[in-house]
Amino acid sequence: MNSERPLRSVVEDIVPPPDVTFAPQRTDLTGPRSPTRGMGGRESQPLLGRDHEHHDFENHFPDDPVFMDVIRSADVAIENGIYPEIIYQGSSGSYFVKNAEGKKIGVFKPKNEEPYGHLNPKWTKWMQKICCPCCFGRSCLVLNQGYLSEAGASLVDLKLQLNVVPKTRVVKLASETFNYNAADRAISRTKKSLSERFPDKIGRHIHRVGLPPKVGSFQMYVDGYRDAYYWLGKFETEPLPEPISTQFQFQFERLVVLDYIIRNTDRGNDNWLIKYDVEEGEKPETPERDWTMVEQPKIKIAAIDNGLAFPFKHPDSWRAYPYYWAWLPQAKIPFSTEIKDLILPQLSDMNFVQELCEDLYELFRKDKGFDKSKFEKQMSVMRGQILNLTQALRDGKSPLQLVQMPLVIVERGKPGSGPFAERVKTIGDTFTQSFQERRPFFSWC
Repeated sequence: MNSERPLRSVVEDIVPPPDVTFAPQRTDLTGPRSPTRGMGGRESQPLLGRDHEHHDFENHFPDDPVFMDVIRSADVAIENGIYPEIIYQGSSGSYFVKNAEGKKIGVFKPKNEEPYGHLNPKWTKWMQKICCPCCFGRSCLVLNQGYLSEAGASLVDLKLQLNVVPKTRVVKLASETFNYNAADRAISRTKKSLSERFPDKIGRHIHRVGLPPKVGSFQMYVDGYRDAYYWLGKFETEPLPEPISTQFQFQFERLVVLDYIIRNTDRGNDNWLIKYDVEEGEKPETPERDWTMVEQPKIKIAAIDNGLAFPFKHPDSWRAYPYYWAWLPQAKIPFSTEIKDLILPQLSDMNFVQELCEDLYELFRKDKGFDKSKFEKQMSVMRGQILNLTQALRDGKSPLQLVQMPLVIVERGKPGSGPFAERVKTIGDTFTQSFQERRPFFSWC
């Protein structure tokens, strides 16, 4: 049974506050089946079938000229034969993208080469489907939308000014090294042959000669970082100095905030990175020079691999997909004043939360298989996460205590009618809070 309590934190500071009612406990949170091949997100579903990539994504980013220049440099490199290089780790097709000088500038993850995509070049997911179908997939996620999850995590990071996710956006790229089926490669060869043999009669009528571009997430490459496993082991034997330890704690709290809001189901210590600059800068030339002017070491965190986030329900089937950082000693320290000052004013403002949901909507709706009802469920989970996080920050809890709070879903009621309904929806909306008590079979993995 659900317990009743007032809805607080994320909505209590709005004047006038929205009406809040409490819904009875729901055990079936899967909702209607997605129109994307009827997958519905169930764990026993087969690999996704072929979908023709008609997406409303273009490599045009007038609001971010630096990122657009990076994508242009990737296109130039591919045209000059410097192709993206496949990353052999992981369970999906992902590629290091280089510039014309051969330097890594980003990581590209095509949509149709994701773990459940029909062109995934890795065979591990196929083996998992055959050998262990009961544990295949993640029933809480919308399958084959990992590229949107990657870009969505970057959007949340940008809105909250966390600065832990390398810039990630959705782009289109084509390369010989990507995994295409035989038909696409045959068509490409035929077009190229006809264009070369009959450039005037046929070639000028062919719109595109090469392979079809793939839509996917492009994440900027970060230099000088190593996976958290390496540095966390070092820190156990060689503790950080106090100022650096404080820096690291603040960076760690930013990672916690990101993962909790987007409900990342895949945050192990192998998919977040640490950069620790142990160089102390130049020493003073003479003893008389002030040592306080020497540059202190810096430490930074990069949250990569965010493709398994934004669930439409909390995990409740086989696995719990916990946050593995919750076992670290840093998770036992209460949230700092710095992180509270950074994000609490924004998360306490329902207008900001609604704006965040709308920005994510503009991103997610461009996908061919977009399901608005599923998206609303994703946002309901995210609002519940924000509600818990806001309350934890106000109560002085630690990250460990945060993840032990009851699972909450905050659903938005149907908007009112009339010409000004959209304009005043953040004031007139009603929100329903419910608690998910159904737990997965395994709580530790």
